[in-house]
Amino acid sequence: MALRADWLPSLAAFETAARHQNFAHAGEELHLTASAVSHHVRKLEGWLGVGLFHRHARGVTLTVEGRRLADSASSALADMDGVLRNLRATPDEHHVRISTLHSLTNTWLLPRLLGFTATHPHIHLSFDTETTLARFDNGGPDLAIRQGSGHWPGLTSVLLMNEMLFPVAAPTLPGIEAAVCAADIAKLPLVSDLARQGWHDWFRTAGVHASKLDERYHFSETTDALDAAAFGLGVALGRERIVAPYLNSGRVVRLPGPPLVARWSYYVVYPNHRSLRPAAQALVDWLMLLPKG
Repeated sequence: MALRADWLPSLAAFETAARHQNFAHAGEELHLTASAVSHHVRKLEGWLGVGLFHRHARGVTLTVEGRRLADSASSALADMDGVLRNLRATPDEHHVRISTLHSLTNTWLLPRLLGFTATHPHIHLSFDTETTLARFDNGGPDLAIRQGSGHWPGLTSVLLMNEMLFPVAAPTLPGIEAAVCAADIAKLPLVSDLARQGWHDWFRTAGVHASKLDERYHFSETTDALDAAAFGLGVALGRERIVAPYLNSGRVVRLPGPPLVARWSYYVVYPNHRSLRPAAQALVDWLMLLPKG
């Protein structure tokens, strides 16, 4: 059976899960949900026709076939890492590669970057917002901004900022004028994204026990969900940092109800086995000094 290019993401997810013996920990390293890691593994098992993990209540363990594949995958990645290390040119000391979230980059980071450029005009920045399988090996990013608990194996994490969630909608959304409390919002069409916390969490915090919510639109990107709300399609659950430009421009307004403290925060992360180069450290220092409002 020939190795196909479309197997590579699933193989990468499997190799990480095999190292951790835990789908949730693998997901944190890869910036995936545990269910996404499990999906990759099941896809690989389907292609191969064998089970790679024993799944039980306390976690997962490798099968005999899984151990064989894990050993081979680990060895292959180590060989590739050595080749890449030899091929890779000496990094430009004035260039920093950062892996970050698309939504946070567009709405929070980009409007502030002129301040960094004014202070450090000699530093060039490259942004990678395809973080699904971002790895901090040779050839990977210098640092990243991730959202999570702050605990990722092999990474140093520095708290950047916390955030809250609250409902927002276009001022022209039909029925918005009657929304004077959280219970009224449950009667409106809702827009969702793939964030770990959603409408059910917010309504629980607001003390509203709706039997059925009209989650009419679902988006994978937070900014797409906010755009949908801005176009009057429904009410979105806005993240404090990401929704700020939408509120400031008047494209959406905040609706009644308590804020929900986000379970996960934003962190600057980088490998703990190597020191940051001066240019990367300068970016981290600047991020830490930014007003978080």
